[in-house]
Amino acid sequence: MDYIKRKLLDKGEKERVVVKRLISEYGNVPIESVTMDQILTGMKGMTSLLTVTSKLDAESGIRYRGYSIAELRDLLPKIDPAGEPLPEGLFYLMLLGEIPTLDDAMYLSKEWLNRSHVPYHVIKVIESMPITSKPMTQFSTGIISMATDSIFQKAHRAGLNKNDYWDTTYEDVMNLIARLPVIAAYIYRRSFKDGSFIEPDRNLDWAANFAHMMGYDSEEIYRLFRMYLCIHADHEGGNVSAHATHLVGSALSNPYYSYAAGMLGLAGPLHGYANQEVMYWIYEMLKEIGDGSDEKVIREKIEAYVRKTISEGKVIPGYGHAVLRVTDPRFTAQQQFAEKYIQGDHLINIVNMLYEIVPPILKSLGKVKNPWPNVDAFSGALLAHYGISEYFFYTVMFGVSRALGVLAQLVWDRMYNLPLERPSSETLEWFKEKAGI
Repeated sequence: MDYIKRKLLDKGEKERVVVKRLISEYGNVPIESVTMDQILTGMKGMTSLLTVTSKLDAESGIRYRGYSIAELRDLLPKIDPAGEPLPEGLFYLMLLGEIPTLDDAMYLSKEWLNRSHVPYHVIKVIESMPITSKPMTQFSTGIISMATDSIFQKAHRAGLNKNDYWDTTYEDVMNLIARLPVIAAYIYRRSFKDGSFIEPDRNLDWAANFAHMMGYDSEEIYRLFRMYLCIHADHEGGNVSAHATHLVGSALSNPYYSYAAGMLGLAGPLHGYANQEVMYWIYEMLKEIGDGSDEKVIREKIEAYVRKTISEGKVIPGYGHAVLRVTDPRFTAQQQFAEKYIQGDHLINIVNMLYEIVPPILKSLGKVKNPWPNVDAFSGALLAHYGISEYFFYTVMFGVSRALGVLAQLVWDRMYNLPLERPSSETLEWFKEKAGI
């Protein structure tokens, strides 16, 4: 057993006892009251899940194991002290609840590289699909096709003790995370380039290898990928991709099935597809307002276009959030990255102008709870600056990152022996009776 698994087991055995005690001794303790509004508007704000990897705070944004994005950019290990944190270190933190050393992160990096071989049949399955298939369709199909290698599934069929579910889940999770950049990069090459496969570089870390296999090699783009894969990694348990992964996993489906379910949720326009919507909207705006060098005129045209979008009953993509009531710290991290490394990029300048123009307009409506930008408002402009302009692929990149959080949590779901998720539901007549109508 490697040292990370040993640490996980030692920590997990103690916490498993706590969870059992909470159920057996405190199971009847009321947590909160639930309103009809919460049920009928998407269970907003209802506490109904145990998630250890992260927590979304309305005022400070996402916190991974209690640490903010800004704190982790300082605390997590980096290859270059002036660069960006390694996603491997973030996975270690979400899995074990402690800040790793650089050696810990590099151990995971090498482990993932050693596990990164993708079975030939998976590539054949992807190649059998029309080249016009959406990248997320190819990605989800590739994930499911890897389930033939599930160690958990084989062990469960052989009669695995439930207290050991976490062990083979961990092995599947490690293999899956290792392979995701390979599959995603191949889909990118197949869909948008010449279809040639680029082998992983054994001298590169997980994020840098993703960029390399897509065909992008520079220290700056390696830094961008490290940041991107960290800031998209988790968003507590109630978002669609995390909840879908947990829900399907609660049926003891193998990690490949569970994560694929999460990715199918991520592909929706109200979730991970939003970064594509932002880019489409910005490009449509630029077509209408045209080019120009006078900043005052450009601002006036942008403001008019924003007001026109709202008057048509549409939302401004990349603005607003179901929970956050401040500028998304993930937006800020990307903005700071651009300030540090990029000068004079027209698209990034437009994104920054939108940040100054959109919130006051949304606030003036008096109905918007959060007029501030979220992570999607900036990510596309950064990727486009470095040549990754194929925004239909952005959600796949989001998905590779999201694996870190949802799969670390899946290991803990199995460590705690969490049961099948099965909430009750009622008919419309029941709700009408409760409301007295």
